[in-house]
Amino acid sequence: MPQEFSHKTVLLEEAVSSLVADPDGFYVDGTFGRGGHSRRILAQLSEKGRLMAIDKDPQAIQYAQAAFADDERFMIRHGSFSELEKFIEAEGLVGQVSGVLLDLGVSSPQLDDPERGFSFLNDGPLDMRMDTSCGESAADWINRAPEAEIADVLFTYGEEKFSRRMARAVVQARAEEPITTTARLAKIIAEANPRWEKGKNPATRAFQGIRIHINRELDDIEQVLAQALEVLAVGGRLVVISFHSLEDRLVKRFIRKYVKGDEHLPPGIPVTQEMLNQRLKSLGKAFKASKAELDANPRARSAVMRVAVKTA
Repeated sequence: MPQEFSHKTVLLEEAVSSLVADPDGFYVDGTFGRGGHSRRILAQLSEKGRLMAIDKDPQAIQYAQAAFADDERFMIRHGSFSELEKFIEAEGLVGQVSGVLLDLGVSSPQLDDPERGFSFLNDGPLDMRMDTSCGESAADWINRAPEAEIADVLFTYGEEKFSRRMARAVVQARAEEPITTTARLAKIIAEANPRWEKGKNPATRAFQGIRIHINRELDDIEQVLAQALEVLAVGGRLVVISFHSLEDRLVKRFIRKYVKGDEHLPPGIPVTQEMLNQRLKSLGKAFKASKAELDANPRARSAVMRVAVKTA
């Protein structure tokens, strides 16, 4: 059994209370992590209720199989939440799901384990894959990608203004010796960053950008949002917790699009409510962690939760 690292679930009460409207329903926890949300969802369900959890991480799957083995209402699926519709089709429940919860980003066990290669705080293999059973590691990519591609990734996904300088430094360093550890990459990035921000590691944005690219995080979010709309029943809830602006922007735009409905109807014709194809209703404003939660868990400071209900 791999070493276990603690995880404090963000916006636990708010997310589950927003999600579970029908105790007899079928729910999806699209990012199981270490089961914080799943455990609380199950506590709100009746004996008829059911919960499907999904996670890319083999360690999370292993944990779920052990921790929830005795609860017949629970099932776990290994894969990306971008496969949501496939998993729901296998259960014959498309259009019948009562709620979908997505807690985006990286879990604390992934961040805190140096062997996973997500963090620049502890030295470890430069991996960054959420699913370690497949795909290209960060080391594989950083040692073969063209300089322009590295710069684009750091700028687009990390919102790093010094992306070109950093990419150039990476290419020069790997020509001397392959970059295989988090500490070496962080040092290269830090030395290429001419303007360090107070209270922020100079490698923060670059590591974020590489992680998002390696795991196709934004592509997966776009896919799962569209699929969630199809698998949800009318009245079903969509609850999404984001941890940085790129994620939240996608979620906000998606909800807004289906709250407003079709915007390109032919001019000059009477428009009824049905013709607008409004499929979602936003439930309240974006939620953020309370001061008490922030004091207990500083990682919650960037969390933003949005909730919508399917109307058609």
